[in-house]
Amino acid sequence: MKQAKKVIITCAVTGSIHTPTMSPYLPITPDEIAKDAVAAAEAGAAMLHLHARDPQTGMPRQDPKLFNQFLPVIKSQTDAILNITTGGGLGMTLEERLAPAKVAQPEVASMNMGSFNFNISGAAGKIDEFKYDWEKPYLDMTKDFILSNTFAQIERGVQELSAAGTRFEFECYDVGHLYNVAHFADRGLIKPPFFLQCIFGILGGLGPDHENLLHMRTIADKLFGNDYYLSVLAAGRHQMPFVTLSAILGGNVRVGLEDSLYLSKGKLATSNADQVAKIRRILEELSLDIATPEEARAMLQTKGKDNVAF
Repeated sequence: MKQAKKVIITCAVTGSIHTPTMSPYLPITPDEIAKDAVAAAEAGAAMLHLHARDPQTGMPRQDPKLFNQFLPVIKSQTDAILNITTGGGLGMTLEERLAPAKVAQPEVASMNMGSFNFNISGAAGKIDEFKYDWEKPYLDMTKDFILSNTFAQIERGVQELSAAGTRFEFECYDVGHLYNVAHFADRGLIKPPFFLQCIFGILGGLGPDHENLLHMRTIADKLFGNDYYLSVLAAGRHQMPFVTLSAILGGNVRVGLEDSLYLSKGKLATSNADQVAKIRRILEELSLDIATPEEARAMLQTKGKDNVAF
């Protein structure tokens, strides 16, 4: 893989997994999302991975109008790369999932690289009373849920977004997803350098064992040689150990309240900036340099902040 001379910190600000009852600090409204995103960038995040929520209930939404309430605000207050989800919320159609990125034409969009069982129902069993009626059914339904990312869906997403110059955060939840990235690369539909976001700790995907990270890197090396950058995220309590290992191996890191609500054992993070500041402190103690947004742009060869549609 490409050894990152400086580590790209991505911050995933709100996501679509955690629900409002789980933490009072989860950003919900456009103003909250913008404020938290800007603070994360100021703390050291070169890239901000963004979802939207219904401002009244916190339910995941993919309405481009909601994204437009915070994207220009964040862009005006930070130089960070803005990365828009195409995963959206669980159970959304492909049209819904792609809509914000198609309208905004961002520098980077996420792209899930395969279908798999995606089970977060265990979180519901830890909560006695939910704040909103949608939360428990949303979590419970994942016991019988497949996150759909077929070859046809992926092809449509990469073709439609590539036409606007958008590059991708390829989200890989299992080793087969690396081979799927290679399939689209071999067909010429995606171009290097590939930003491979390897994900650990979601029930249905790769388990949170460090050996799995080493195996993913080994297979990615065989498939892509020097044509990719490794990045890692891990769910919940596995977040900080896994991303630190990624950086030690020469890769990049992702933190944020999408992936974990906690700052340390039993202590909720009060903001995304809390987690960014923590991983930055860890990396700097290891004598690793943190990439600025412009350095991250050069590494990933994005089209630039001024070439988006917001």
